[in-house]
Amino acid sequence: MNQDWEDRVAAAWASFDEYTEDQAGDFRAVVDALSAELPAGSPLAPFERACAWDSTGHSDKAVPLYEEALARGLDGYRGRRTKIQLASSLRNVGRAEEGVKLLTPELTGPSDELDDAVRACLALCLSSLGRDREGLSLVLEALAAHLPRYQRSMGNYARALVEPES
Repeated sequence: MNQDWEDRVAAAWASFDEYTEDQAGDFRAVVDALSAELPAGSPLAPFERACAWDSTGHSDKAVPLYEEALARGLDGYRGRRTKIQLASSLRNVGRAEEGVKLLTPELTGPSDELDDAVRACLALCLSSLGRDREGLSLVLEALAAHLPRYQRSMGNYARALVEPES
């Protein structure tokens, strides 16, 4: 889409906190109107609509829209965001295993600024499945890179949580 549309979407999201809970429908209407400007079949339309439903507390309505965005070919940075947000919504609606399956390949994919979000969301999905040690390992691994010291120790502790004892 063009930069004007991108700027208006960014402005809409920047104003999100100005809407009260009672005005959630008004916010979704703004996003719906922006989405309606997109060409038919655009993967951005269901993505933006899913984000609006998700951000206003309706993971159940967001899931099929995220799935539609991916099915329409949303990839790259927004595609990765979609997978993270879809996994979170799947967890919220009791489908955490699907979230694990969706995000696990992202651990070995191309690295970007969303790596820690992948790990955090995957950790939550794992925890919902009673796999807390695996989730904690992922979170420690993500945290280690940001510590001013102890990166190696935290990385080793993260691996020790999931490796079989020798």
